[in-house]
Amino acid sequence: MNLIQKAPETMTSRERVKKTFNLERTDRVTIGYETNEGVHGRLSRVLGIPAGDMEAIYQVLGVDYRGIGAPYTGPQLFHVPPDRRVNELEGCVMRYVPHEGGGYWDFCDFPLADADDEAFLRFPVPDPDCFDYDQARRRAAAYGGQVALFAGGAGTPDLINANGRIMGMEDVLCHIATDYEPAIRFMRRRIDFQLRHLERLLEACRGLIDFVWLGEDLGTQIAPMISLELYRRFFKPIHKQFCDLAAHYRLPVIVHTCGSSSWAYEDFIEIGVRAVDTLQPEAANMSPRYLAERFGGRLGFRGCISTAGPLAYGTPEDVVRDCREVLSVMMPVRGYHFAPTHAIQDNTPVENILAMYNTAHRYGRTT
Repeated sequence: MNLIQKAPETMTSRERVKKTFNLERTDRVTIGYETNEGVHGRLSRVLGIPAGDMEAIYQVLGVDYRGIGAPYTGPQLFHVPPDRRVNELEGCVMRYVPHEGGGYWDFCDFPLADADDEAFLRFPVPDPDCFDYDQARRRAAAYGGQVALFAGGAGTPDLINANGRIMGMEDVLCHIATDYEPAIRFMRRRIDFQLRHLERLLEACRGLIDFVWLGEDLGTQIAPMISLELYRRFFKPIHKQFCDLAAHYRLPVIVHTCGSSSWAYEDFIEIGVRAVDTLQPEAANMSPRYLAERFGGRLGFRGCISTAGPLAYGTPEDVVRDCREVLSVMMPVRGYHFAPTHAIQDNTPVENILAMYNTAHRYGRTT
C-alpha cells in the first residue's frame, strides 16, 4: 500500500524548483524534507525503506532537491576525545544527550571559549584544495538533470551559529559587537575558506547546480538577535560576497534564518537573495500571512510548517488543517517550498508526518 499518495506531475523536480525560484506557476508545490535521526528511522520503518536509503525516501515523499558536496580528503585537523563527536571541518565538539524520545548530539566543551589571541591563530581551518571536487561533479551528473541540486547549506556561512559552536554563543556575539580583532580575524579566515571552497565546488559542477543555500540565524522567538545596524555593518557585506559568487554562476540564493528574522529581509532582497527558509510561524512577524503580504512577489518562501505545532502535538487531522492553511496563504504569491520549519523532531508521530506530505500532494497542486 502506498502511504504517500503523490500528486500527478507534468514537470521534473528540476523544472519545478527553477520555476519556484522564478516565482512562476508549477504543477505542484515544491517539497523539502528534514528530520532528526530518531524520527527519520521510525518513518523509514513505516515506509518499509532502510533509513540510510535517502534517495528512496525522497522519491516516496516527492522531495525535489538534493545537496551536493565535495568529500574532504585532507589530514585530520582535530582530536576526538572519548564519548565525543568532533566535526571534521569546524572542530566543534558534541556529546550525546538522551531524552524520552531518543537522543541527540549537542554542542559542548567549546574549544575557543575564553580563547587568547594565540589560540585563535592556531585553530585549524580547512584548505579548499583538500576536497574531491571531481567526485562531487560525478555525483551531481548521476542525477541526470531530473532533480534540483544545491551547494552550500544552512551552515554557510552561518557566522553566529558556526562560530558559536566553537566559542560559545556569548563569546561570539560579544566578539562581533566589540570588533575583537583576534576573533574577527579567525572568523574571516573561515569565511575565506568557505568562499573559496564554494567557488571550487560551483566551478566543478558548472551547469549542474541549480541554487546556493546559505544560513544565518538572526532572531529569537520574540525579537531580533542583533541590531539592524550591526547586521548592516558586519554581516551584510559578508552575505553579499556569497550572493555575488552565486550571481556569477547565475544561481539563485536561499537563506536559512531561524526565529524572528523578517526585519532583515529588505536587506536580503537588496543583496540578491531570492528566497528565505525556515520561517517559524510562531516567531514574531513570521506568520505566513505577514510574510506573504509584505514580501510576496519579491521573495520565495520555504518552511512555515511548524515543528512545534500540530505536527508534533496535534492529530493527523490537525496537521492537515494546518498545512492546508499555509498552502492557501503561500501558494497564491508563488515561490513557495513546502517544508518543515526545521528538522522534524523526535516527538513527532509518524502518522502526522504522513499527513503532512499527503496534504502537500493533495492540496499543493496548481494544475
